This record gives sequence, C-alpha cells and structure tokens, in this order.
Amino acid sequence: MRPGVTLLCAILFVTWFPARAQTSLRQQNEPSAQTENKEANQNKPSLLTPLKHSTVDDTYHPITSRQRMRWFLTNTIGPPHLVGGLFTSAFGTAVDRPKEYGPGWAGFGDRYGMRLTGISTGNAIEASAGALWAEDPRHFRVPDEPFKRRIGNAVKLTFVARRRDGHFKPAYARYMAISGNNFVSNTWRVDSEANNHDAVIRTADGFAGRFASNLFEEFWPDIKNFAFHRSHSQQLHDWASPLE
Repeated sequence: MRPGVTLLCAILFVTWFPARAQTSLRQQNEPSAQTENKEANQNKPSLLTPLKHSTVDDTYHPITSRQRMRWFLTNTIGPPHLVGGLFTSAFGTAVDRPKEYGPGWAGFGDRYGMRLTGISTGNAIEASAGALWAEDPRHFRVPDEPFKRRIGNAVKLTFVARRRDGHFKPAYARYMAISGNNFVSNTWRVDSEANNHDAVIRTADGFAGRFASNLFEEFWPDIKNFAFHRSHSQQLHDWASPLE
C-alpha cells in the first residue's frame, strides 16, 4: 500500500472513530431517546450531499462532525472537483509532465490518480486537524456586497476560517494541509517531482486552487439562480405564445 493511502486511512480513522464512539455512548446513556434519534437520522442528508451555502450575515452555527465529514467527501469526490481533475490531468498529459507517467490514457490515469490522492490527503488533514480547535473549513458568501468585495472575500477566506465563536482567524489547519500534503507526498511521487522545489510550487498551486474553489462557492448560486430564472421565464413565454 502506498504511504499516501496509509496516511489517508489513518487520518480518516482518527476523524470518524471518536464521533462514532461519542454517538454510541450517548445512545447507551439515553435509551429512551433512541427511537427519536433513529427518526432524526432518517431525515439527515446523505454524506455525499453538498453543504448548504451560508453567508457571513447568517446566524453562525459551528460545524458539526457530520458536516465536517460531508465537507471532506464532497470536496474530494464531488462532481465539480472530479471534473476539475479531468482538465488538470489532461493538461499534464498534453505537456507530458511528469515524463515518468508517459502520454496516452495510462499517463492520464496516473496523473488523475495522483491528483486525487493529494486532494484527499490534504482535505483529510484539514478536516481532522481543524476539528481539534474548531476550525470551520466552509466558505461563507457575501452575496449583497459589490463584485470587488466578493472577490476580496474569496481571497480572504483562502487564508482565514471561522472558529467556534464565529470570528475569523488564520486557517492553521489549511496551512498544515496544503503544505504538509505536498511535502509529505514527495515520499510516493515520481523522482522528477519528488523534491522541495516542486513541493513549494504545488503548495502555491494548492492555495490558488482553494481561491478558485471559493470563487465557485461565492458566485455559483447566483449563476445557477440566474440560469434557472431565465430558463423558467422562457418556458412561460413558450407556453403563453400559442394563446396569443
């Protein structure tokens, strides 16, 4: 098993096991509430359901253990992130970098797998380490602000995160995740990119990728609402046209 896979499994175990143990202990101590808890669990969204978009002005509720797991899964294997990997891996295949993977579909698959390994390890580190001091990895939108301020909010939340009290502070878990993942992955990367110079470049790319993800979180709800409203209006127009 590759070191990256071993590290990822260990981090996931450390993140998930305490939450499961705490839930089991609470259920043992409160037998009368087990039925209610079962009904509540049935209404919970799937772990693969993206978290609801929140704004800075919303009443802040600290992220729960389940929401933290949902954040990890949707930011690792969610459709936007998997699709993004197709483009970056295709580009790496086109320029044949690193050369050890070679061209063609085999090289594309190796690059895609390596990218997914890095993202999953980084997200696992951020989710698990952040849980120790209640660092919230979610993005908080400012939809009523001017365009430039919204861009600034995406930049800001690349480097800071909310804590349990709702205040924004340096995102230390994210710093550890992005930098640590890219340096630790030198142990299983091919020789041409398993060095500190490339690790620094990958770390910078990691923060740039987080900024791009924040931009998506910031503006995608508006784009989706606009497209839906326009499509709905067109359908109403088409429906009303024969009546005229």
